[in-house]
Amino acid sequence: MGSTADKITLYTNHRCPWAHRAHIVVKELGLKYEEVIIDLDRPREPWYLEVNPRGLVPAIKFNDQIVTESGVVARFLADAYPSHLIPATGTVDAALTRARINFFVDTWFDKVGSYWFQILRAEDAKKEELVKEFVEKIEKEIEPLLKDASPFFGGSKKVTLAEALTAPFILRVYSFSKNGLLPRSVLEGLEKLPNFSKWAQAVNEEESVTYIWNADEVISATKKKIESLKAAAK
Repeated sequence: MGSTADKITLYTNHRCPWAHRAHIVVKELGLKYEEVIIDLDRPREPWYLEVNPRGLVPAIKFNDQIVTESGVVARFLADAYPSHLIPATGTVDAALTRARINFFVDTWFDKVGSYWFQILRAEDAKKEELVKEFVEKIEKEIEPLLKDASPFFGGSKKVTLAEALTAPFILRVYSFSKNGLLPRSVLEGLEKLPNFSKWAQAVNEEESVTYIWNADEVISATKKKIESLKAAAK
């Protein structure tokens, strides 16, 4: 179990949704940490490749150990500091809750998680077709899993690891749709899903989700990335 004496360094970039996961977890756990911002717009410096040879964020230095990959970092911290995020192992009920959280997160990324980026990159004629598929997939795969959200996953009154691992992407879907990067029809479709829309609203209003969020910076950087990808594809 972690202690207040642990020294944590978080290597991150506030624009990255994967790094955003780690920020939600450390905020929910109330952990003190040193933050090192990694510039994702330039080749990684040699010193950071020694920290994480893949050059990705987030990574953490926990005392003298390095932990990489956003899902691994989030789960490690949640296990090291038992809290409302996920129950500690040891009972059948805890195992079931952990399994359900893992299933929810896997379902989001396996079934619907890639759609929003496909919509961003698609030509106008294709966008609405993808929006329709996106909303239908959420209705089929995610909506039933949120039937007991109150307001968070599984009836929790506080953010769980289910939210910590998906919230950066939920926040971007809603923000991009409100600001013209994604079609407005995304919001219109999601608002028709009572379980999902209520849950997403609670997620997007949570302080641990929004405290590093700078919509203008993320939207600007995303526009540049999409333009670059489209230009490279021609």
